[in-house]
Amino acid sequence: MAEKTVEMGEMEMRMRDAREEFDEIPAPLKEEIVLEHAPLIRYIVNRIAVRLPSHIDLDDLHNTGVIGLMDAIEKYDHEKNCKFKTYAEFRIKGAILDQLRSLDWVPRSVRQKGRKLERAYGEVEQRLGRQATEDEVADSLGLEIDKFHTLINQVRGISLVNLEEVRGTNSDGDRAGTFADVIEDVNSENPFASLKLMETKHVISDTIGSLPEKERLVISLYYYEDLNMKEIGSILGITESRVCQIHTKATARLGAKLKTLVDR
Repeated sequence: MAEKTVEMGEMEMRMRDAREEFDEIPAPLKEEIVLEHAPLIRYIVNRIAVRLPSHIDLDDLHNTGVIGLMDAIEKYDHEKNCKFKTYAEFRIKGAILDQLRSLDWVPRSVRQKGRKLERAYGEVEQRLGRQATEDEVADSLGLEIDKFHTLINQVRGISLVNLEEVRGTNSDGDRAGTFADVIEDVNSENPFASLKLMETKHVISDTIGSLPEKERLVISLYYYEDLNMKEIGSILGITESRVCQIHTKATARLGAKLKTLVDR
């Protein structure tokens, strides 16, 4: 199969010409690129901020995103058949997530509760062979339904689908590096990585398709239609808090299913 060529835009061509002429990107062009991509940085920060506690300084995250963008400018290679905006988004997100990991803003107790909830969904659904209801999961945890909802609210600020925990193991049973190690490098043209990425997308798609209808709808509106929790609540006729609960249950279910598939 012939490799698809990504057509260079004006920005990519200007960056290419600048490197050929000066062997680097001149400061005025760097400043122009940063200004042009400022809305992209704000968009990424706002998307990530939805799930962060209020004490996280968004200005700091924005500044970190700018650093990620500058890194993208320095390392972008037009010969790798990738649009600069795509590469920049990857670098911006990576810089912001690295910064958040270094802050470790989620208390250990909350992370433990998140893992406990994820395990409960996995165990109950494996035992029943079907989607678990709130009451069934709450019962497995020994919680009244109102206490279960309190737990949902406590852990909704963390990512229950922890990519570092579903990266798989090697032949010795040890964790095989980090999740980033199995993601295709934008500077690489490894066909096996491309195949793995395609298979992963199919698994995620099938897993989302198996969710209860309302959870599937929330995931679709939030991640694919870029709607926030309040907007989703307006569409579904429920409160923003209820949307957050549904989202948390859905990600717990997804986390349990994905870990089961990866560990096979």
